Amino acid sequence: MIFQDYVFYSLAAILLFAGLRVITARNPVHAALFLVLAFFTTAGIWLMLEAEFLAIVLVLVYVGAVMVLFLFVVMMLDINLEKLKEGFWEAIIPALIVGGFMCAEMIMVLGAKHFGLDRVSAPVPHPAGYSNTAELGRQLYTDYLLPFELAAVVLLVAMIAAIALTLRRRKDSKYINPVDQINIKRADRVRMVSMQSFKEPTQAPDNKEQG
Repeated sequence: MIFQDYVFYSLAAILLFAGLRVITARNPVHAALFLVLAFFTTAGIWLMLEAEFLAIVLVLVYVGAVMVLFLFVVMMLDINLEKLKEGFWEAIIPALIVGGFMCAEMIMVLGAKHFGLDRVSAPVPHPAGYSNTAELGRQLYTDYLLPFELAAVVLLVAMIAAIALTLRRRKDSKYINPVDQINIKRADRVRMVSMQSFKEPTQAPDNKEQG
């Protein structure tokens, strides 16, 4: 084994450990921090595969923006862990069955029959002036243009649906109509009431206090 193999297996072991801790950690903040560790180790594996652009995007976008937002949301929300754990043991058997089917499918798809060492060769070393970003853009806008556009349309529809669900009118929501604010009159807001003045009687000073 060469040095790169040791680095790969070390990063893979850390990635598996971090992934397990994401779903087994009791504290949501700790789970989010383990997810950050998983992103960093994944970026390291991508660097070994000469996918520098994807590794940098993973660190900058997910670790630098998305996970920071997750941490702020998790820390600001008052999450009741006891309530989240209700019904956990009741659903453990269906969860194990579904998880077993998913593991079997992943082994069948990603097994040695399709992704063995005899079928997947090592990446060819590129020259010093090779641009990973330019090659990725060329692949996206030539060979994979239709899937790329379909993914963009799906994301656009999801964004529009999220905005529509957020801005829908509910009966319990309070909102202000600017037209009603402009057409308001003074008589509708201010009402003059005539009241008699009332003056409290003054008390005579106490003789003891004067003395």
